[in-house]
Amino acid sequence: MKKIILFTLIVFPLVVLGQANKLYRKALRTVDLNEKVNLLDQAIAIDPNHLDAYFQRALVKNDLGDYSGAIVDYSKIILNKPDADSYFNRGNSRFSLKDFVGARNDYAKAYELDSNFIDALYSLACVKYDLEDYNGAIEDFNKVLKIAPNFPEVYMLRAASYKALNKLKKALEDYTLAIYISPNANTYYNRGVFYMDINYYAKANRDLTKSIRINSNNTFAHFYRGASFMLLGKYQNAIEDFSNALVLDSMDFDALLGLALTYYKMNDLSKAKLHLNKANAILNPDGKTNNLDIYKNTYWYQNQYYFFVNNIQALEKAVQN
Repeated sequence: MKKIILFTLIVFPLVVLGQANKLYRKALRTVDLNEKVNLLDQAIAIDPNHLDAYFQRALVKNDLGDYSGAIVDYSKIILNKPDADSYFNRGNSRFSLKDFVGARNDYAKAYELDSNFIDALYSLACVKYDLEDYNGAIEDFNKVLKIAPNFPEVYMLRAASYKALNKLKKALEDYTLAIYISPNANTYYNRGVFYMDINYYAKANRDLTKSIRINSNNTFAHFYRGASFMLLGKYQNAIEDFSNALVLDSMDFDALLGLALTYYKMNDLSKAKLHLNKANAILNPDGKTNNLDIYKNTYWYQNQYYFFVNNIQALEKAVQN
């Protein structure tokens, strides 16, 4: 009799674990995310130490936008059996919650556990950039490029880091390397915007033109080229580009301000006023603010401040008379 009881005690846990694994396998085959979570909940309820179920549930929760829930599940795994994948994925969930410090720590730990985990290293560099640790970001981007030297996105991000440190020559070298590796709409666009930022409007115009030829659906490319045309005194070209930007995005207040400024430069006050009013209706819908603060989030205010302020004030004065 004692032998039968002992046998039963041994078999029962095996049956229970088998049920948990059956539910887990069924969850892996399920496409519906909510059903998948439900099945994994059941598997974990039967076997609270089923770490694979926790991992899969965390992935699904992340896909469903339940980033906090995903973090709890990844943390359960890390407490019991820490691994690079769990740290990396928890870092992704923390990044989605804009917990950049937590994401940085998790990406660093993932890379520490697996020095071949290039995605963790790349993500670590990116979050350092977001944290404005530009030197740290550059150091990690350098490591990524030693492993994957033909990665144009890394060159562009390293270029942005150099630009933030005012190392403009190095930034330009990286933007150019990205184009050399992959001459596409995105690489030309990014170097074009860089040229705009350093007031090289003719060079910006050439890059943005190449970008638009490859992809004409980038609202920002049309806007920036319109801005370059306007600042180069080519007003009709500027009007065409700003108008194209508005076809793609009718709420593009920067393009509306660009048209207002361009028409003002062409002495067409009626059209200048029309587009200024449209921009103001988006930026200041309740009409309560009557100063330049309504423009503080615009490209013109942030990047062409003196040009913008002088011309917008002159335009407002002209249309009032």
